[in-house]
Amino acid sequence: MHLLLPFAVGTDPASKDILRHLALPNLTRLLNHLQPQGLQAHPTHKHALAHEQVLALALGWPEDQPLPWAARHAAARGLPADDVAYAFITPCHWEVGTSQVQMLDPVLLNLQEVESRALLAAMTPYAQEDDITLRYEQPTRWLASGEMFRDLKSASVERVLHQDLADWMPASNVLRRLQNEMQMLLYTHPVNDERSARRALPVNSFWVSGSGVLPVSTAQASDLPVVAEGLMAPALAQDWTRWGEVWQELDATHIATLLQRVQSVDTPVQLTLCGDAGYVTFSSNATPPAAWRKAWRQVQTLWQPSPWTYWLETL
Repeated sequence: MHLLLPFAVGTDPASKDILRHLALPNLTRLLNHLQPQGLQAHPTHKHALAHEQVLALALGWPEDQPLPWAARHAAARGLPADDVAYAFITPCHWEVGTSQVQMLDPVLLNLQEVESRALLAAMTPYAQEDDITLRYEQPTRWLASGEMFRDLKSASVERVLHQDLADWMPASNVLRRLQNEMQMLLYTHPVNDERSARRALPVNSFWVSGSGVLPVSTAQASDLPVVAEGLMAPALAQDWTRWGEVWQELDATHIATLLQRVQSVDTPVQLTLCGDAGYVTFSSNATPPAAWRKAWRQVQTLWQPSPWTYWLETL
């Protein structure tokens, strides 16, 4: 069993302060049975988040290619996925500041299905002109297919929140034009008129993510890490108190399960903790290089009773 924890630490110093005061007894005991496989740096300019990169590696996807999460989702839904390019489209709200444009978390829109379907219907004719087919998935996510997504690198919504969107815009003049057209269309759309009347945020743009074509050599779901996403929402909302509570919930559930397995079952156990700057994997069935073994012994000695604090401080 391989457990993957996205957003195990945040960039905000408040998250690390919360960590220092958390009691995570199962994680402490678990790490006594595991060996670190080394810290993997994850450049902040990469389109993928650290946990997305870990999953992509587990899937066997080429590191220099777009990460086609939408195509993988389409295949799971039974849609044609053999050499078909897909992407996710997220209707969203862009907030324009004096020096940058940021996207608000789409969850804050509380977009209703009837609203989302109406916006999709309005956008469909424009998308069709560029050979893009749109399918409704859920209020804040549609599924798109079209050749323009084949080689398009894109960043997830979670990757770009609280950042200047100019640094993450997909390199496609067609999409830029389509976004401009949609911004004009949405400005006077009845859905936004109704939302404004009840003082709800308007939907004024869309975001493209998960684009690409599913590689032929993709690992089976049974071979992939189990992703515990509970830390993601409070981290993105920068609600560090709730984030700390979720950490304790994970310690009592997923981490406790790993501990039980490593103590009683002769099967490999792995834990990967992800932060913004990198990730570290701990394993029960691998021997790290001598330098790492020595460093780990020092960490366990100097950071008792919570050696995990050391690793999360470095991510």
